[in-house]
Amino acid sequence: MAVTTRLSLNDKLHLTCSRSGTCCHGKIVRLNPWELACLAEAKGVTPKEFRDQYCDFGGIQLRFDGPPGWREQSACSQYLPDFGCSAHFGRPLACRLYPLGRQRQGEELYYMYQGSDFPCLDGCPEVVDLPQLTVAAYSEGQATKRFEAAQDEYLELMQNLADCAFELLLETGLAESGDRQTVRLWQEMGQEEPGQLQQRLGSNWIDLLMLPDLAEDLNDPVAFAHRHHDLIMLKAEESFGTLDNAADISKASALMMGLALHLGRGLGANPPELAEHWIKTAKAHGALD
Repeated sequence: MAVTTRLSLNDKLHLTCSRSGTCCHGKIVRLNPWELACLAEAKGVTPKEFRDQYCDFGGIQLRFDGPPGWREQSACSQYLPDFGCSAHFGRPLACRLYPLGRQRQGEELYYMYQGSDFPCLDGCPEVVDLPQLTVAAYSEGQATKRFEAAQDEYLELMQNLADCAFELLLETGLAESGDRQTVRLWQEMGQEEPGQLQQRLGSNWIDLLMLPDLAEDLNDPVAFAHRHHDLIMLKAEESFGTLDNAADISKASALMMGLALHLGRGLGANPPELAEHWIKTAKAHGALD
């Protein structure tokens, strides 16, 4: 069983960044829509151009297709040998916090790293000779505040998408009709690979999820996420507001749940666990399996 070491903001570690680039090789870096837009701005391209050239699965994950480096692992698409990150100013929260992770559960927030030994001691042992920093000081130095705010706002948006799926199932009479297909679709999507779910959702919804046209709000991640929420909900109302048959309502519920699961993966969540959690909640309120 994997060990996770939890940290408080006051814990001190060898958190000074190394320039060796080991953290830019062989990793998985997930993105929320605001982070994707920030990377595009730093690169001097549109979010769509950045997504299509440098990301996988519709934009929720940075592509690691650069030349092999540390331990012959492929580099991030933004890494340039002998230079570093070509989009450093817009780098996402995962890169700013590395090797730390961050998790929010309700009101509880904590930072952690995997294993009992600090990861940097393996890839960058020279950091042992550098001063230790607290987690709080490291976060401040990496300018994570806005990126943490964006992450939290998109977690809320993810839950709101799932809530729409609940409403379509539970408040339209669909569940009372004896429908069993909808929660089965939820479960099926939770088990799908990200490329499969991307294809199921379709390019129009994926683009709305990951490429909102909100450049004027880029400096304010909270406003960006709120307006993004409104755009998605407006599209959902236009698409599903007049549905009157069970089959179409079930498809609409599945679509909203699929969007929540796909966004959740970009936020670092585990889609199978999310799907099971939401299915359990739906069953508790009358849905059938």
